[in-house]
Amino acid sequence: MAETMNKKYPLEKIRNIGIIAHIDAGKTTTTERILFYTGKSHKIGDIDLGNTQMDWMAQERERGITITSAATTCFWKDCRINIIDTPGHVDFTAEVERSLRVLDGGVIVLDGSQGVEPQSETVYRQAQKYDVPLLFFVNKLDKVGGDFFMSVKSVDEKLTKKGVAVQIPIGFENTFEGVVDLITMKAYKFEGEGGAKVVEFEIPADLVEDAQKYRSIMVEKVAEADDKLIEKYLAGEELTNEEIKQGLRELTIKVAIYPIYCGASLSNKGVQKVLDGVVDYLPSPKDKPDIEGMKINSDEEVLLKADDNGPFVALAFKIQADPYVGRLTYFRVYSGKVSAGSYVHNSTSDKKERLGRILLMHANHREEIKEVSAGEIAAGVGLEAITGDTLCSEDNKLILDKISFAEPVIGIVVEPKTKADRDKMGQVIKRFLEEDPTLAIKTNVETGQTLLYGMGELHLDIIVDRMKREFNLEVNTGKPQVAYRETIRGKTEIVGKYIRQSGGRGQYGHVVIILEPLARGEGFKFVDKVVGGAIPREYVPAVEKGVKEAAESGIIAGYPFVDFQVTLIDGSYHEVDSSEMAFKMATIEAMREGQQKAGTFLLEPIMRVEVIVPEDFMGDVIGDISSKRGKIESTEQRGNARIIEAKVPLAEMFGYATELRGMTQGRGSFTMEPSHYEEVPGSIAEGLAKNNIRR
Repeated sequence: MAETMNKKYPLEKIRNIGIIAHIDAGKTTTTERILFYTGKSHKIGDIDLGNTQMDWMAQERERGITITSAATTCFWKDCRINIIDTPGHVDFTAEVERSLRVLDGGVIVLDGSQGVEPQSETVYRQAQKYDVPLLFFVNKLDKVGGDFFMSVKSVDEKLTKKGVAVQIPIGFENTFEGVVDLITMKAYKFEGEGGAKVVEFEIPADLVEDAQKYRSIMVEKVAEADDKLIEKYLAGEELTNEEIKQGLRELTIKVAIYPIYCGASLSNKGVQKVLDGVVDYLPSPKDKPDIEGMKINSDEEVLLKADDNGPFVALAFKIQADPYVGRLTYFRVYSGKVSAGSYVHNSTSDKKERLGRILLMHANHREEIKEVSAGEIAAGVGLEAITGDTLCSEDNKLILDKISFAEPVIGIVVEPKTKADRDKMGQVIKRFLEEDPTLAIKTNVETGQTLLYGMGELHLDIIVDRMKREFNLEVNTGKPQVAYRETIRGKTEIVGKYIRQSGGRGQYGHVVIILEPLARGEGFKFVDKVVGGAIPREYVPAVEKGVKEAAESGIIAGYPFVDFQVTLIDGSYHEVDSSEMAFKMATIEAMREGQQKAGTFLLEPIMRVEVIVPEDFMGDVIGDISSKRGKIESTEQRGNARIIEAKVPLAEMFGYATELRGMTQGRGSFTMEPSHYEEVPGSIAEGLAKNNIRR
């Protein structure tokens, strides 16, 4: 294996892929099989036994879920495949977001008994955002309720019409034994230790008709790849297997088709064929469009090709604290190459940094290498870069698009158990904030309490657990709190003045701003429309800084102020007394007045909830959701269960897992993810304002 790791692969033989899915669809199990079949491991890891290679954290092995994305490299059919196994739980969606930003392709794993689930939709939307070509793998077809055709239909109805089956299963549930390849029109079984031996045989007679039907659907879609193929197809001529494969590859890379595979990872069926699909249809770095960069301090756009000989440009996408080598910065190289021990320029922070060592990662194991080139993913030691920073050469300073993350929606009070731990807690939380961009921290000025915000109760629970295990830091935690927001209804113009005179040099700042609302989720925009030198250019950044500072806490209950635009239209200055501080303070005063005049109100996070319950309990569950201010969006049958989709305020969902178990005799389950923010009803808003709950 060492020889293969050190072998230089041409760009067209590299695949950077992510394994993504809803929780419990079988991502990690599938990845463990991939490692076994490619010779990366000699024993298949089992989640239930807690011995998987990719879920290496203690918390992952105890809970049987993936928490942090793990990277590894393996080899199949003379191709190098860099894989990132991502979490499925919605609380860790940032791991999926940042992985997809730097990957060239992905495999979405579906539970064959459930089809498309809520988090399947989320990861699909994330992949769409970055134009990531995908394969679908319908897993768990050996499970009760496993239904390939239902799953394909759910892709068609819930996600996209671009899905096309390239296989069909042989057998159903406990009789599932192999797959029919619709391109070769051959059947395949998986025998021997771990299903490693792929046995080809003729399609069973009872499946020939189905195979021909689904092959014709596939061929019709593939013919759209180019004019020659469509002409041949319309003329009634058969497309060759090579033409079908070439058409599938072209359309998959263009994100015009998503090939759909089938199998059962736990019983070792079908995974090798998915690996074939990764090599045959997902893009190499060369197949991806040139990446766009911007020259620093300029609007000039630069297109970067995946080329070892180009200028070095990379994106840092993940920070990890490693107990043995310290802080690791994962980065994807888009152009050029870099050697261990060399200096790189961090364009985002405009600092020079030294890349001490370069490591190839296999989960939490590492192998030191001397150089990393275009199209490759590695981890660097010695860098200070954070998630989303651009790294480049000193003589070619470019900046790539940063990675955007969802806002945290839930917070807890964290307090160190001893005074000695107070300073230590600050350092530990700082490390977690560097690792995880969906964490946020705020100190309540009035009470001195520290509030830690995250994406959900499990997210925060894991962080508190890691504090204890990894840093020997024990903290007391308070009741979870909702991350409310404040915003405005109307538009208003305000004058802000800050004039102080106390002998000697005074302070003079004067601004005229327009404060107006933006659409929900748009955040904050600052527009400078000052003309004629009413305010010198050097003071405009101070005005923007004042706006941001004022927005940190609104006037109702101290929650962040969001979804607004400030336009600076006028003002005045004093040649001697004006300063940046004076203009910042004048802006803060204007913002406070503007919030009152424009009518401030509270927003609360609304969650997208999917509840799966037996038919008998459906009425009780719907009634309970309605009592929680929830809005039922849809109900549908899935197997023997009823699926209820609803939008419910987060404030009403604390402790719901226990409630649901009680209502359904332990047979109900649910998933929840952030959807959007909505206005808090009057009576609840009054209570929050009265208590003046500070963020």
